[in-house]
Amino acid sequence: MDARSFPLMIAIDGPAASGKSTLARRLAEALGYLYFDTGVLYRAVTWAALQRGLSPRDEAAMTRLASELAIDVRPPSQADGRSNDVWVDGQDVTWAIRSPEVDAWVAAVAAHPGVRQALLEVQRRIGRQGRVVMVGRDIGTVVLPEADFKIYLDASLEERARRRYEELRARGQPVSFDEVLARMRARDRTDAGRSVAPLRPAPDAWVLVTDGLTPDQVFTRVWDVLQRRAAPHPSDGAEAS
Repeated sequence: MDARSFPLMIAIDGPAASGKSTLARRLAEALGYLYFDTGVLYRAVTWAALQRGLSPRDEAAMTRLASELAIDVRPPSQADGRSNDVWVDGQDVTWAIRSPEVDAWVAAVAAHPGVRQALLEVQRRIGRQGRVVMVGRDIGTVVLPEADFKIYLDASLEERARRRYEELRARGQPVSFDEVLARMRARDRTDAGRSVAPLRPAPDAWVLVTDGLTPDQVFTRVWDVLQRRAAPHPSDGAEAS
């Protein structure tokens, strides 16, 4: 790393399959920062609810569950494509929380104000330690409004559904494109319409539409912006680049 002053808190928001996690992992690796996808917390609560036979629509039950679960996010222990290990009450659920069943219900769970409040302080505590790239749907607007650099990634519904469909098929999930498209449309509607922390760009977010862009192209565009923002000024006693 050179003498540039890079942002210590980077927030990345956007709808499902817009490329947030892929970008965040690349940025965290390049900067030597912690990568933290807050969506795994909501997925963990959803998975636990389904395992216990609880209704994801029951806000009181979901809030109690979110408050009681021991959720731990750790560095990856296996080279199977995971970015982190996710443990719930001592069980590795890293891939279990990525199932179509969890996909179908996680938006409903995440829409409950009580659940969001129960998980908010966990997210803020991690984020405010700095040197973090945090991913979610309300990071720049609610979790870390003081973040040094806010990014909002977007893409068309069809493009995002195609990406998720290919991801699920690669993991051996027997799903159809139409099924994935319908679930993603419903997820978008729930995320944008919830009364607490609806999905939207922060007023000071840098917005990038990723349709037609490869992950490498997305990373290059964002990295160029970071480099320009972090460039040392002559008045700081550093040589301008």
